[in-house]
Amino acid sequence: MIDLLVVGGGPVGLATAIDAAQRGLEVVVAERRAGDGDKACGEGLMPSSLHALARLGVDPPGEPIRGIRYISGDRAVESRFRGDPGRGVRRVRLVQAMRHRADQVGVRTVQATVSSVRQRADGTVDVGDMRARYVAAADGLHSPIRRGLGLDAPSSAPSRFGVRRHYRREPWTDLVEVHWAEDCEAYVTPVGHDEVGVAILSRGGEPFDAWLTRFPRLLAGLGDSAAITRDRGAGPLRQHATRRVEGHVMLVGDAAGYVDALTGEGMAVGFASASALVRCVVSDSPTDYEQAWARATRRPRLITEALLRATQHPRVRHALVPAAQRIPLAFDAAVNALA
Repeated sequence: MIDLLVVGGGPVGLATAIDAAQRGLEVVVAERRAGDGDKACGEGLMPSSLHALARLGVDPPGEPIRGIRYISGDRAVESRFRGDPGRGVRRVRLVQAMRHRADQVGVRTVQATVSSVRQRADGTVDVGDMRARYVAAADGLHSPIRRGLGLDAPSSAPSRFGVRRHYRREPWTDLVEVHWAEDCEAYVTPVGHDEVGVAILSRGGEPFDAWLTRFPRLLAGLGDSAAITRDRGAGPLRQHATRRVEGHVMLVGDAAGYVDALTGEGMAVGFASASALVRCVVSDSPTDYEQAWARATRRPRLITEALLRATQHPRVRHALVPAAQRIPLAFDAAVNALA
């Protein structure tokens, strides 16, 4: 009998597994993909994410991030983290470091595609030929387990998509830059001494280079730098779940619901909800997870939702950076609330 079966071997699934194993549980991770675990991701870890990883014994290599800079046209405003820096980390390096730690603490990984689970009368859960006391569904934005349990909730909000690419170039700043255009944003993250990641969030429908032309200042910064990875996309980003608990199955990370990548706190929220899930497993109180998840994710969800709704209006988008320049204390407070 497995104590906890984690479906999905991305960063949040691995965080769930490592945390549970460190608490003495027998843990198995089921991951359908072979390979390095690369996916579309902004790759900027906030200071709170690094603190969460440190508690798990994970210290991934990357470049320090000391704050956030918003850029719109020729205007810019920035805020520096008040405490420890964050870090720009290539997703493949983060997953590699977390897999290594999972192996150290005794987590077993199996390659398996899991699209459904069967809950038994005694409370245990069958997943293929495995049986577990609990299942953590960390199977992503379009979670098959969430859908199979009937927990998908429709969204009427406009669809947004993310696409990421890397360039061979020395970073020009130790900040994450967010470039604003009329209908999209570009996130620039230093991820190595000679690597820069660029992620574009938009309504989709055009290739990466077409969206990139909306950001002349970013294009000038990239110059003739060579792209060193192929484009990777994800979306629609907004996903809702009617609830996050069904018997002894709990949704975590993007599978539990996702607003948008607008504020870059997705990994921190995922790690916080992973910790909440493990506490509920250890205390044998799965019904407490819904409220624990809500507490762990409330502030970033509310801030992201408010900013997303506001910036759907062209006048607000245009005024965002000038407003932040006029009231820098408010911008600083918002940045550090998400750090």
